[in-house]
Amino acid sequence: MAIQGFDYKGFAQNLAQQALELIPPDFNDNQKNYVANTLLNFSTVAGQALYDDESLGFNLDQAVMITQIIAEWSFHKSVDLIRSGIPQQYWDPIMQKIAYTIFEIAKNAFHQGLPQDQCLQLIEHHVKKTYLDCISELKDKNLIDQGLMEKAASQSNIDAMMQQQVQTEQAQAQAQMAGNPAAPVPQGGNVPVANAPTPLGADAKVLKLATLAMLFQKMRQEKVQTILNKFNPEDAQSVIKFMGMPDLGTKVDPGVALRCLQEIKTNIPHSNQNITPSKILAKIQNVSQYLDKSQLEQNLRLERAKVKRFVFSALEGEYYELPPKVANIIATHLEDSV
Repeated sequence: MAIQGFDYKGFAQNLAQQALELIPPDFNDNQKNYVANTLLNFSTVAGQALYDDESLGFNLDQAVMITQIIAEWSFHKSVDLIRSGIPQQYWDPIMQKIAYTIFEIAKNAFHQGLPQDQCLQLIEHHVKKTYLDCISELKDKNLIDQGLMEKAASQSNIDAMMQQQVQTEQAQAQAQMAGNPAAPVPQGGNVPVANAPTPLGADAKVLKLATLAMLFQKMRQEKVQTILNKFNPEDAQSVIKFMGMPDLGTKVDPGVALRCLQEIKTNIPHSNQNITPSKILAKIQNVSQYLDKSQLEQNLRLERAKVKRFVFSALEGEYYELPPKVANIIATHLEDSV
């Protein structure tokens, strides 16, 4: 039986229409059309595949979420390709590989019942890896040069939009603290979507930070500081800004706050998950039995510096501090690559 109530065509068109408002204003008509059409095509194809394949067994919320994730990443990576300077004839093959990767990873992650945040982290990791692998392949075939490969690899529209979101939220918090009227906590996202089951992307992060701030307002300062010391500096600063809002509770919908709290609780590692630094180190060291250092360096050549440092520190028996779930995803990915 098809997924009841899932109008994938209308949903994909709605996503594409909303995306038009977020396309960089400096893009020409051809570039704007490419972003919108790519998002529309891939989200429609994904939606239809979910709708038609009864063996998947996904419900409406899951189908909507997977389709939206594909739409969001189609938007961001098509923008990245345009910004990269890579010739347009290579865009479609790259985007097709990215869309296929998202679809397969999302299907498996949702079948396994992984928490939403972990699904998103896993998808993001594989999207970025696929994008970088495609660019590297163009360089290996001498279709682009080293400089263009490095320029393309440095593009990250999602990071730029998240940074802009954080700056907007911090400015609003500062205005509120100064006694000036401030807008509600931002509700816009990477690609805003009507009837989405839960916030995604930058939205979820901002709302969770605001929810944590409401909790921290009721806790002892020394305990709050201990917790914030484990955050990255930008997130910690955002939480502090939110905590300075005396009427923060009126700016976050109670239902959204409860959902954020539930997701936060769900994603706290439980003891039975047994994801420990020693086990993660063992995973990576086991990979070194099959790949020597030069092969690992080749595999990691386009990864971020922190990822490289984490892996090579692990080979020396040292755990470079990364969140356990992120570290485990990296270790698992290395295992899968052997």
